[in-house]
Amino acid sequence: MKIAEISTHVSFSEFLSQLKNTLKSVFYEKDNIEEFIQKRGFPDLVLKDIMATNPFSVAIPKEYGGRGAIVKECLGVLDAASYESLPLSLAFGINIGLFLEPVAKYAQTSVKGDIFKRFLTKQNMGGLMITEPDHGSDALNMQTSNVKTGSNYHIKGTKHWQGLTGMADYWIMTSRKKNENGVLARDIDFFICDVQQPNQGIKVVEYYNNIGLYPIPYGKNIIDIHVPEQFKLEPESTGLKLMMDLLHRSRFQIPGMGMGFIRRMLDEAIKQCTTRFVGGKSLMSLDQVRHQIGRIQSAYTINSAMCARSADYSGIENDLSMAAIEANSMKAHVTDLMQESAQTLTQLNGANGYKAESVGSRGIVDSKPFQIFEGANDLLYTQISEMVLKLMGNQKVANLWEFLKNYDLTQNVADYFKSILDFKVDLKMPQRKIVDLGKIISRVVSANQVSDLGIKGFRSDLISDSLESIKHEITSLVSSFNFQTTISPIEDYKDDSSWLTFC
Repeated sequence: MKIAEISTHVSFSEFLSQLKNTLKSVFYEKDNIEEFIQKRGFPDLVLKDIMATNPFSVAIPKEYGGRGAIVKECLGVLDAASYESLPLSLAFGINIGLFLEPVAKYAQTSVKGDIFKRFLTKQNMGGLMITEPDHGSDALNMQTSNVKTGSNYHIKGTKHWQGLTGMADYWIMTSRKKNENGVLARDIDFFICDVQQPNQGIKVVEYYNNIGLYPIPYGKNIIDIHVPEQFKLEPESTGLKLMMDLLHRSRFQIPGMGMGFIRRMLDEAIKQCTTRFVGGKSLMSLDQVRHQIGRIQSAYTINSAMCARSADYSGIENDLSMAAIEANSMKAHVTDLMQESAQTLTQLNGANGYKAESVGSRGIVDSKPFQIFEGANDLLYTQISEMVLKLMGNQKVANLWEFLKNYDLTQNVADYFKSILDFKVDLKMPQRKIVDLGKIISRVVSANQVSDLGIKGFRSDLISDSLESIKHEITSLVSSFNFQTTISPIEDYKDDSSWLTFC
């Protein structure tokens, strides 16, 4: 059988084992990840061997030769990749969550076969273009336009910060319909762009010098393409709802990228602190060190719970357009945990943690963008609060615990946090408080997922320790939320503020 056939006819455990063995071979035997990870792009032979395992087959429906677009398998691939390389896992995630799954769900039947065949047999890649230079998080005001001309759509505009810029063979291109009077429609249209076809080439005018995620190219793209009408995605209702379903599903799968990454941080931290001795005692014997590693271990448990929830709920057969609170909570919390875990490992490694090839320091730089892309975390926490406050207002409930104990995403653990969340919330509060509230809610949502994982039989000591860790963090967040401050930047601060004049 051909490689593509082999990848779809073996058990998932065999498939995943083959992928992991390939990653170990290319990263540590055929090449050295510590050397090439600091250079732009993956070496061609490394990428060729990885893609030969057909990692994207997990996101392709069985009727098109794939493994079935099963979320558990998609997350398993992201997990395996991120243990060795977060950039590789992100590249996988872009292809799976931002291209293949939307194509499987929304593309017209007449175009799916050839696209999936090229992914399976020619190792093609695909991405998503939404962000524009003047409209980062403000996607609804994008200026890229489309005009129907005969049987084609003429799409013009500028996009930037797309992962796999200049590297992907396909793009899902977002734009807004331009009416006869030149006004752009409110709704958003989605098209599949095949850069290998005439009149669909995308001009990269600049590659960005990103400080992390070196193997993934980012840049600025000029769009002036003609796409056949059959390559337009078909929303179930509106393009806005399609976009929300797409983005929320992607956020549900970010824990897959976090899973292997956090497990690697945990493994490295335990290894460092059990083998490093100071004054005749291992670092692991120090209470503060044990507390720090306990935090990473809690992150591991939380991330595991998120993956289990995502595997059960985020398949393409489900509509996630209204799942904003849970999707935002997952994305924001797990990416905060990724950054915290990398920071902790780097600190525990001491001077060696400051080497460019250090797993921890590389993890700090590579995980930071995860707190920014697909909605900056502060924005997502704000949205979580605003949506919950709206629900509380509709239900005429002012007490946070009263609301959470009856809310489906938090009801199983609300009582566990009653002593710290039993207070009234002012529906009119400054944004800094709204962000704090969003963090609090996201942690309770995570605790609920951890509790659900415990019910399924996950190791009980990890569950209890994680819930205790979450409670500790929520206590600190509530303290911040209740602390009243009006500190604001003083723009003309330089007057009478030079220390030299007071000595």
